[in-house]
Amino acid sequence: MIVLAKQVPDTKAITGKAMNRDGTVNRAALPMVFNPDDLHALEEALRLKERVGGTVTVLTMGLPKACDVLREALYLGADHAVLLTDRRAAASDTLATSYILSCAARFLGPFDVVFCGRQAIDGDTAQVGPQTAEKLGLTQITYVQRIEDVAGAQIVCRRITDEGYEIVAAKLPVLLTVTDTANEVRSPCAKRMMAFKKARAPVEIEAELKSAAGEGAPPPEAALLESRREKLASRGLLIRQINLADIGADLSMCGRDGSPTKVKRIQSIILTASGSKKFDPTPEGVQTLIHELVEDYAIG
Repeated sequence: MIVLAKQVPDTKAITGKAMNRDGTVNRAALPMVFNPDDLHALEEALRLKERVGGTVTVLTMGLPKACDVLREALYLGADHAVLLTDRRAAASDTLATSYILSCAARFLGPFDVVFCGRQAIDGDTAQVGPQTAEKLGLTQITYVQRIEDVAGAQIVCRRITDEGYEIVAAKLPVLLTVTDTANEVRSPCAKRMMAFKKARAPVEIEAELKSAAGEGAPPPEAALLESRREKLASRGLLIRQINLADIGADLSMCGRDGSPTKVKRIQSIILTASGSKKFDPTPEGVQTLIHELVEDYAIG
């Protein structure tokens, strides 16, 4: 199983510096978190592993800071973690992102199930999962609330709809997008937190060595970097790192060049009240408030 996870800006901490002038998100100005729906996707993958076996690999595309998401996934029970990081992937829209992720999934395969969250809280498009399935040539089941059964080469899922729910069967391999009502995400395992807290990707190792050497020091020697990587790898703590060249991606379909979505204008909307009225905190004041709300059709 492969779980596609994303590190996203914490939308509870939005400020005026959240957007760049070109319409892209200023990720450096916001604290970053594990995309909530992706956590539910990971939980569903871990539950399926507990039922039928297999392994869970979590893949994220982003800056080196996205390794925080991968460590969290390892704490929760993921078997493997992969960081796809490449400056040439910057400013990718959903079309470019899904292309890159589909190339990465093929590179990491074979697989039986690809899990995605329903959508990311920074874009709210719910497009990346379905677009990735299309590019992989996979059957997709969206808005999955529960995996009912897996037998042989078939999976049966319950998916929510506007009218209720559907029971859908599909042949493996398949891509599932999981809702936030699918499960309750488990707490990180303390034993796994102690085991994987020092897990690092190569790009993090290099950054830590540079920081330890101090400002103005020459870059760390290749032998030192390799020694540190081998030491972590021997302990199962080296986070796998790949780039666009590794997965054979066409650069014309990545980043800005592969992103037809353009932001034409950003507008700040400020809601202001046209007037206000004060009601006394008494039974009579509450009755008057309720009466006015009914009159204004605010409540019925």
